[in-house]
Amino acid sequence: MIRHRPHGSGHPYAETEDQRVPARPLAGESVELRVRASAQVVSVVCEWAVDGAAPVELPLTRTDPGGSAAAVDGGHLAAAQARATRAAAGSWRVRTPALRAGSRYAYRFLATTGDGGSRASRWFEVTAATWSETGGKLEVTGADRIVPGSVRWLADGDGILRVRFELPLEPEEHVVGFGERFDAVDQRGRVLDAVVFEQYKAQGAHGRTYLPMPYAMVVGGPGSWGWHVRTSRRTWYDVGAARPGRIVVEAETDGDPVVRFYDGERPADVLRDFLDEIGRPVELPSWVFRLWASGNEWNTQERVLAEMDRHREHGIPVGALVIEAWSDETTFTAFRGAAYEPSEEPHKLADYTFPADGPWPDPKGMVDELHRRDVKVLLWQIPLQKTRPHPRHQAAVDARQLVERGYGVREADGRPYRNRGWWFPLALMPDLSSQEVRDWWTAKRRYLVEEVGIDGFKTDGGEHAWGHDLRYADGRDGAAGNGLFPVHYARAFGDLLRECGKAPVTFSRAGFAGSQPHGAFWAGDEDSTWDAFRSSIRAGITASACGIVYWGWDLAGFSGPVPDAELYLRAAGAAAFMPIMQYHSEFNHHRAPLRERTPWNVAEQTGDERVIPVFRRLALLRERLVPYLAEQARTATGGGAPLMRGLFFDHPDDPAVWRHPLQYQLGDALLVAPVTEPGVTETSVYLPAAEGGWIDVWTGHALAGGRTVTLPAPLDRPPVLCAAGHWSRLSRMFAD
Repeated sequence: MIRHRPHGSGHPYAETEDQRVPARPLAGESVELRVRASAQVVSVVCEWAVDGAAPVELPLTRTDPGGSAAAVDGGHLAAAQARATRAAAGSWRVRTPALRAGSRYAYRFLATTGDGGSRASRWFEVTAATWSETGGKLEVTGADRIVPGSVRWLADGDGILRVRFELPLEPEEHVVGFGERFDAVDQRGRVLDAVVFEQYKAQGAHGRTYLPMPYAMVVGGPGSWGWHVRTSRRTWYDVGAARPGRIVVEAETDGDPVVRFYDGERPADVLRDFLDEIGRPVELPSWVFRLWASGNEWNTQERVLAEMDRHREHGIPVGALVIEAWSDETTFTAFRGAAYEPSEEPHKLADYTFPADGPWPDPKGMVDELHRRDVKVLLWQIPLQKTRPHPRHQAAVDARQLVERGYGVREADGRPYRNRGWWFPLALMPDLSSQEVRDWWTAKRRYLVEEVGIDGFKTDGGEHAWGHDLRYADGRDGAAGNGLFPVHYARAFGDLLRECGKAPVTFSRAGFAGSQPHGAFWAGDEDSTWDAFRSSIRAGITASACGIVYWGWDLAGFSGPVPDAELYLRAAGAAAFMPIMQYHSEFNHHRAPLRERTPWNVAEQTGDERVIPVFRRLALLRERLVPYLAEQARTATGGGAPLMRGLFFDHPDDPAVWRHPLQYQLGDALLVAPVTEPGVTETSVYLPAAEGGWIDVWTGHALAGGRTVTLPAPLDRPPVLCAAGHWSRLSRMFAD
């Protein structure tokens, strides 16, 4: 009849119609109390008591049933979110008097129905928080750069909530990091936070990310330095926005927080020290540098092989195939259409019968055939156990095991957590912080590696843990454990692959500090727009600045109408010079016209005859670049600078590099200047000073560094330069 959740759904950026706003008020603030009530309720009253005194009654007002309860934020499956938002309209709310520090407030709600019935909620408590100079101890390691006297502690009646401190920021310094960032490379002048979140498209516009980190480096002064707040809890940053000479850092805490500082002559030194602390990337096999192909509507064996045939017919080599629509999507362990008996124990391949007229008549034969074609195979995963519709067959067994064995993430009261997000709503979530649960979860998929022969997993959807008070097997609550969930997730599948004698190739979009050793990453979901193109390049540069070596994106976007030929080929030209080159397309219910991002479909949809030959040329060039990329990745994983890196890594003392934030180096030799605007035939490229200068890889012309030059930019030749000292060994890669 009545529902009130003081902290709402746990959504980090949106309020719900049943929560307290703000959930943790400051002294002097009033709070708005909201409840959701059934349609039979005609009035709601809040009993509000201060310090144990007799309560006073505060009548609630019903909101407009036709209004919008909360803004739709673009989360995955936005239509489902919109339905939930409409359903939330018509809640009840009241604003309390201002809260005083030192007082404790108790409240509950009394609802009356049209037939005279009534119902009371349980009692809730809240206290006001205040900032003070005392309350905790901030532990610092490394050279202490905290501004003296800037440390403050936020505490309410139940203990310390946050710590805040300031760092100096000199006029010539720039700040890069905080994980994968879509809005800017240099975060100076911006306000941001670090919390794992699934922002479905337009990440750059919202300032949100799947892959945050409480780490950044400062570049441009006398030497480079950085810091890491050693926490998996949420953090916030004002990077010279409120005060140009200060970085304000704020972090949730439940104990004595630790801040680690790093100093180095160059940015690579700072990054190396950070990775020594949280884990160094692991070298992956060279095949990851070949073209990856994927389409969400490749949902049968016949279709998969047909698309691979098309690549072969057009002379476009493929190194890796990601099959998303392979499973029944109730278990993510069985191929759709397979017949088998449910089992408490993990299945073997022999347990399945694959009908000849089914969608996947011979999965192992298909994988064997793809391997004969020198194509590696990855299968899609989601770390959830669906419960809608009500699970049946093997899904019912898996759900029962998860609940009965206590293998799921739990609510504060011990009940199994059910996904509060819009994608796979109410699904159970395995607690992958536990080795026992990781072993149980991956054992169900072991036959896919050992017997079917697949080579990796697309570890999608690691962002589903919402709520500060969830409970994990490793002892963490949700505030500390939610951000680590995607780390455990990729780790679990990487361990499975290693145990089966395979390289730990996982492909994730979510992560946190500590994700660096666990596979490859892509920038998540995005539309096919020039804005998304630019924001994805920023994402790659910033992710690499935090130690992500194997990174890519859905070139030219994966969602919405097929991109025009110019955007598609400009994006392909950039992706050919990124760590991972891959295309992918969103499920569109097989409606015409097809929205796949294959070069032949883009050519057909756009009517542009240039698409296939230019894409082929880029894909063949990519094949020739594989040895170089593998060599440079080996250097990066061994402690060197990132594979894809902003110009500031190699030229930290050159202020001009910051005026060209979308340029980057790919390893030690190559400088890439993506064309990210339509209608361009030539482009301005900044060449930092370099011993011996630079070579235009397409013409072989030598160019001096320390200046800006104008270069031709045909669709089939993205502006790329090679450091002169490396040209003799790389020149053959660019020969047609």
